[in-house]
Amino acid sequence: MRTLTLAIVATIISATPVVAQLADPQIDYNAFVKLTIELAEVREAHRLPLKEFTERSQAERAILLDTRSAAAFAEGHIAGAINLPFSDFTDEKLANVLGADQTRPIFIYCNNNFSDNIRPIVSKRAPLALNIPTFINLHGYGYTNVWELADVIPTSELDWVSAEKPEQTSGT
Repeated sequence: MRTLTLAIVATIISATPVVAQLADPQIDYNAFVKLTIELAEVREAHRLPLKEFTERSQAERAILLDTRSAAAFAEGHIAGAINLPFSDFTDEKLANVLGADQTRPIFIYCNNNFSDNIRPIVSKRAPLALNIPTFINLHGYGYTNVWELADVIPTSELDWVSAEKPEQTSGT
């Protein structure tokens, strides 16, 4: 399978129009396509059913990361999740939020994991679901222990925090 994947990568890259690149390009579409294809099998192997996702995301040192907008996160999220909007990803912000240990397990989910399809988790077009670029970008930034919720479920099947049902703290 690895040989087939590499052959596909080579074919796509060779068929991709070569765009004039600066000596130090700030936008490298070809590298993004290559990374995306290289991660296809890894991503598939890192998708977890709800029960396993929930158990593993609650383990010591694990991070449950919600990369939706800060406003959507404030309206509702899985209990225990932390927020870093995808559009804010930089080396510095990722290190500040996720810590220096890039091998730490990170668990991600997005709107398309929920069947409710109501605010704040309105479904996106399937090829544009936030899990996909989040997974790719985290790997691109060096965070390779990333796990994704594979199931599509209603929020009622997990501990969902919303403005109406705030997260409990240990002092309450």
